[in-house]
Amino acid sequence: MTYLLKTNKDLQKEIAFRFKQKRLDKNLTQEGLSERSGISLGTLKRFENTGEISLQSLLKIALVLNVLDEFDNLLKPNDKPISLINPVKIKQRKRGQLK
Repeated sequence: MTYLLKTNKDLQKEIAFRFKQKRLDKNLTQEGLSERSGISLGTLKRFENTGEISLQSLLKIALVLNVLDEFDNLLKPNDKPISLINPVKIKQRKRGQLK
């Protein structure tokens, strides 16, 4: 099994890149997205360059780019209890016997 480990910074930049692509797909300038979302142009530029942004500002951008529902589904609990998804065998404790 292979695991790809990303740093927080790598993930921030990747998310910022995806948001920038969404903005460009909607043919919006940074100025246009700034005005529509109600965040400052400087905040948007910093986000697209570094990935740094507050959650509140990120959600405002997501609303304008029509991806807010993806955040709503992000950490929803499963319909089934975890114990039914991945049953765990409970080991019975055995008494030790001295010999």
